[in-house]
Amino acid sequence: MQIQTMDVITPEQAGTLHGLFVERARRSPDKVAYRYFSSDITPASGHESSLKLRFQQDGWRDITWQGMLDEVARWQSALLSEHLVTGDRVAIMLRNCPQWVMFEQAAMSLGLVVVPLYVVDRPDNIAYIVNDAQVKVLLFETGEQWQALRTAITQLECVQRFVSIDRVSDMGEPRLKCADDWLPAQAKMGWERVRDRDALATIMYTSGTTGKPKGVMLSHRNIVFDAYAGLQTFPASTHDIWLSFLPLSHAFERTAGYYMSMMAGSTVAYARSIPLLADDLKIIRPTILVAVPRIYERIYNAIHAKLEEGPPLRHKLFTLTVDIGWDRFEFQQGRGSWKFKFLLWPLLKHLVADKVMDRLGGRLRLSISGGAALPPKVSRLFIALGLPLIQGYGLTETSPVVSVNRLDNNYPASIGRPLPGIEVRIGAQNALLVKGPCNMLGYWHNPEATAAMIDKDGWLNTGDTARISETGHIYITGRLKEIIVMSNGEKVPPADIETAILRDSLFDQVMVYGEAHPTLVVLAVVNPEHWQSFAKQIGVRPDMPESLHDSRIEQQVLQRIAEQIKEFPGYAKVRRALLLTEPWSIENGMLTPTLKLKRPQVSVRYAKEIEQLYQGR
Repeated sequence: MQIQTMDVITPEQAGTLHGLFVERARRSPDKVAYRYFSSDITPASGHESSLKLRFQQDGWRDITWQGMLDEVARWQSALLSEHLVTGDRVAIMLRNCPQWVMFEQAAMSLGLVVVPLYVVDRPDNIAYIVNDAQVKVLLFETGEQWQALRTAITQLECVQRFVSIDRVSDMGEPRLKCADDWLPAQAKMGWERVRDRDALATIMYTSGTTGKPKGVMLSHRNIVFDAYAGLQTFPASTHDIWLSFLPLSHAFERTAGYYMSMMAGSTVAYARSIPLLADDLKIIRPTILVAVPRIYERIYNAIHAKLEEGPPLRHKLFTLTVDIGWDRFEFQQGRGSWKFKFLLWPLLKHLVADKVMDRLGGRLRLSISGGAALPPKVSRLFIALGLPLIQGYGLTETSPVVSVNRLDNNYPASIGRPLPGIEVRIGAQNALLVKGPCNMLGYWHNPEATAAMIDKDGWLNTGDTARISETGHIYITGRLKEIIVMSNGEKVPPADIETAILRDSLFDQVMVYGEAHPTLVVLAVVNPEHWQSFAKQIGVRPDMPESLHDSRIEQQVLQRIAEQIKEFPGYAKVRRALLLTEPWSIENGMLTPTLKLKRPQVSVRYAKEIEQLYQGR
């Protein structure tokens, strides 16, 4: 598919990531670059009113590309005052906002290496990353974040300057400055210090589901290539509005929602928060959405919860709409025949589908899912209702996008075809191997890990097992590192079984366990609402802790699990189940900042309970 826009910046025109920004500001100085929310809807100072800012009565503000360029000049001047040298590392720990972009672009203009940090990460993990990268300047936002950093301040001696967006009351630390004091009132933009495409641009630390996180080194060429290759697979233009809510410290959002949108000249709106996402979708009315499966799953679950509360006729009408919508999609893709029931679609679209699409703003013409596998039941529902949803695949080490479906060649169960310029093949143990300009430079100060990931011929082992169809579409079949080897020698892919079990709305989170054991057990966090009704049906009190361990409950749970995994081999049968009510989260250490399950931590946390499950049978 050709790029359907007249203003895409090519890699040759961009050169570096900062070159991309400067070229966009040159081409589109008066176009809105970013939209963000501020409770203060009046200009705070003469300086702010002189920027290319536009104020709206609802608290949303727009800033143009020229306004961004003026601000980047101030951040560049402030960084120059720290006397940093080319290659020094600086870190960002902000929620998505224009200042994230301002700081990063200023740093890259000076040849500095940017290290993004998750605002929800634990202080000890942040301290490890900051020390490992030897960060010189750390930008954060709030007093609450500062209090968390102070708990690990003795481990942050390499930092010569802490900069806070908000004015922090405790200013006793001499290295700490508020951005208002650190930034000059105005400055003139200097030239880019180093314009080397192959220079190190950023170190992005992996989530670390096992062990300490590793620093992925990505060059300007890596990311600029990947962003441009992505734009060759679907159209994006200066008329598009992207809603950004995945953290910019996530490689998927950073490349797709930041650099790709900049390359296309689109406007990016920063959502206020995940809890307010539903409202922001209606206010911003985006045309392009980049999200992880968990977001689609939440909307899916909310739809079905509402259907279960309503009359049976509403449920039947919804099911009919999805069935017809899916058949229409298959017909439009050239994989199905025209059917007489399609004549009902205009009515069903008006009565059912449009109401769901309106909850997403009503203007979405493209939605991209990545970061994890999208459950087939979820993709089927949204596609059937008319959402142009495509699934892609990648990892931080590949900048990150490797493959994506095309709107006119969409196989939702697959992760699409490779981006232009990227090669894939199946290696030993059916591992998916990737080769191309997207592959990382290596792991920061870890040549052994780099050699284990990329062979001498440049093929990067993703760690995922896959197959490639005759059409060239890639299908992920499992994860090499997450294969459970049972004591009988059988190998089980836990992620596949977990995805199947999660089709049952009783379960919110699931982990399959069975390493070195003859049978499998399941740890499952139950959905609070569904747990209430389920327990009452069995005849036990859901508010009593012991009800989770009631034998009648477990028997019914095992039957429900068996129904969902009946397509798996007999040796993959689940024999015991441990039900839990406390969700696994980033805060309690069970999830990574990208919401991936930390299997070792969950196993350790519930080691006693798991042992009791096996002793009981």
